Amino acid sequence: MYLQEIPTNNEINREMVTFLTNNHSDQLRSLILSPDSRLHYPLFIDFAELMNDHLHVAQLIFSKPADYLPKFDCAAISAQKLILKDFEGGTVSTIKENVHVRINILGSPLESPETYPSIGKVRVKHRNMLLTLKGTVIRSGAIKTIEGERRYECRKCKNVFPVYPELETGSVIRPPLACLADKDQECEGNKFVLVENSTKYHDYQEIKIQESAQLLGVGAIPRSIRVILQNDLVDIVKAGDDVIVTGVLTAKWSSDLKDVRCDLEPVLVANHVRQTNKLKSEIDIPDETIIKFKKFWERFSNTPLKGRNEILKGICPQVFGLFTVKLAVALTLIGGVQHVDASGTKIRGESHLLLVGDPGTGKSQFLKFAAKLSTRAIITTGLGSTSAGLTVTAVKDSGEWMLEAGALVLADGGLCCIDEFDSMREHDRATIHEAMEQQTISVAKAGLVTTLSTRTIVFGATNPKGQYDPSQPLSVNTTLSGPLLSRFDIVLVLLDTKNPEWDKVVSSHILAEEEEPSKGEEAEDLTNSWSLSMLRRYFSFVKGYFKPVLTKEAEKVISSYYQLQRRSGTENAARITVRMLESLIRLAQAHARLMFRNEVTQLDAVTAILCIESSMTTSAIVDCVGNALHSNFTENPDIEYAKQEKLILEKLGLVDEFPGIRSLHG
Repeated sequence: MYLQEIPTNNEINREMVTFLTNNHSDQLRSLILSPDSRLHYPLFIDFAELMNDHLHVAQLIFSKPADYLPKFDCAAISAQKLILKDFEGGTVSTIKENVHVRINILGSPLESPETYPSIGKVRVKHRNMLLTLKGTVIRSGAIKTIEGERRYECRKCKNVFPVYPELETGSVIRPPLACLADKDQECEGNKFVLVENSTKYHDYQEIKIQESAQLLGVGAIPRSIRVILQNDLVDIVKAGDDVIVTGVLTAKWSSDLKDVRCDLEPVLVANHVRQTNKLKSEIDIPDETIIKFKKFWERFSNTPLKGRNEILKGICPQVFGLFTVKLAVALTLIGGVQHVDASGTKIRGESHLLLVGDPGTGKSQFLKFAAKLSTRAIITTGLGSTSAGLTVTAVKDSGEWMLEAGALVLADGGLCCIDEFDSMREHDRATIHEAMEQQTISVAKAGLVTTLSTRTIVFGATNPKGQYDPSQPLSVNTTLSGPLLSRFDIVLVLLDTKNPEWDKVVSSHILAEEEEPSKGEEAEDLTNSWSLSMLRRYFSFVKGYFKPVLTKEAEKVISSYYQLQRRSGTENAARITVRMLESLIRLAQAHARLMFRNEVTQLDAVTAILCIESSMTTSAIVDCVGNALHSNFTENPDIEYAKQEKLILEKLGLVDEFPGIRSLHG
């Protein structure tokens, strides 16, 4: 796009004022009526709207943002003066000098890859243009005050002009060498006087954003870039937030430290910041896919558990059997419904899962597959994480203390898979309790005091400490404390015991896949349509669409089981607290979602109890759960469930209250 006539600065300013008064008069009126004139106020405009009304102004904003964005701010002041003429005399109103035009590129041509690249593809060609980057905040610095503007008077022409700081040299304002007054004829004056009380100060904060590892290929390293926030943009994001930042790409000399090479590093001076935390787990689900889900459950309306098992078979299909583990993974990823009481206390809806097992039992396979199923996931190990560990830490960068987010904070709104869970750092062990239960991390380090969000599903895996002793509690067999184990909704123990029949079945399955891999893939596509992409869409849909509520039958079953466990006094008494009751409710709600229902029935409550029973090394209620490692898919799951339901209701003494125990819907 080329301009046939280059408009003058006055014409451009008039067009900017006209655009603001015609399209954003409501925002201007609210600014004028705001009481405090010392604050910095944003004025939000859409770049697409600016292109439609004033194309050449939009082009100048895009190609020379460093020059024309300040002029847009001045135009906002002029627009306020025009709007102020229409106000009535009795209205208290003032012109706000500290107004900053914030440009939103959503829905405009600037969303193209050329002006909206990934952080790793930022190059010199993007310098001094309006650029948009998307990433996760991994560090947030302290808020500082800097000089933003000084006004000098030329002794020759008597004009007053502003001088702005040089970012490349550390935001220092240097006296001008030539007259910078905006006029037709250049002035050759070289002597200037600082106008008294003309210095303006700005709030200043540096953050660092990193591109999402989910969008990178295998072996690619996520790149990061510094972002400078000023005035009204400071302190609106924190470590772990997903953001889309629009600004001007420039360069800044790195700090002058001893024995450290001084380099120019790219920096994005932000003009507009948009948080996308609520968009973290959104997946585009076509209407045709939703219709497929409904038809699937219509086909299995008489045998719902058989339909459920068809879905579960799509989870980690390369691992044979392990029905209990696959069910636990599905319920953990789907999760329950968050509850907020009248006082504002939140009870988390996310579930946590821990696999404790011997080497070679497929724990890491499930971790990797669960990460693929989640739209936002981070895989790490207890010791293999960064200096921030799993939670958060304070680091010194360029002589300044900054908060660096760990794995749990970066996985906010998604899944955090932690292998070798027992090898966590000491400071992680102290803070992970709050991160898993209250879903926040309270930080008070190096003078930085804040609270970070960790609405994260934790999926951990660990090996037992030496030979697993079934007669001892989990806290003895692992290096994890009882309070930390109680944070997990499901803890499955996978023991590689000698079972000739199971070994024969597993070896036959593995050898059959090795002999005819191509035929195996074709057969799997025909028998099971639940591919990885379909499972991701299904889990995302049921989490967003269904908000299950408990029926009276489900409440009775869950309450009776909890009371019986409290009276039992078994080795698991340390874990049988109110958290266990909350876990039962979450798992029952997750199973109702998995079954494509908005109501938690007796079936869901009994299934939640079976999952909890599988978590216990010695069961107090059911004796038919067995080793989770040797659990397999049955041919008639509905019939098998009826037997387990009858057994549980007999143990709970509820057979007389539920005469129709053969009904799968309670």
